[in-house]
Amino acid sequence: MSSPRPNDETQLPAHDQGAAPPRAGFAATLRAVLWSFIGIRRRHDYDRDARSLDPRAVVVAGLLGGLIFVLTIVAVVRFVVSS
Repeated sequence: MSSPRPNDETQLPAHDQGAAPPRAGFAATLRAVLWSFIGIRRRHDYDRDARSLDPRAVVVAGLLGGLIFVLTIVAVVRFVVSS
């Protein structure tokens, strides 16, 4: 019996052997944060995001999303009050 060769098909590709998944871009991070604001998330998407999102980018996207939300509410209230 011989041991498997490095290029043998029985071995997993290098990206499946515990290597870190590629990091998501800022647009994907912002999209994940906006979905979390709504509270609708599929389990598969949550698991993928947990592996690929950078925590610092999530914080920045959360602060940006919160700021946009607050400014939108203020603008709507000012518009309604001025009418």
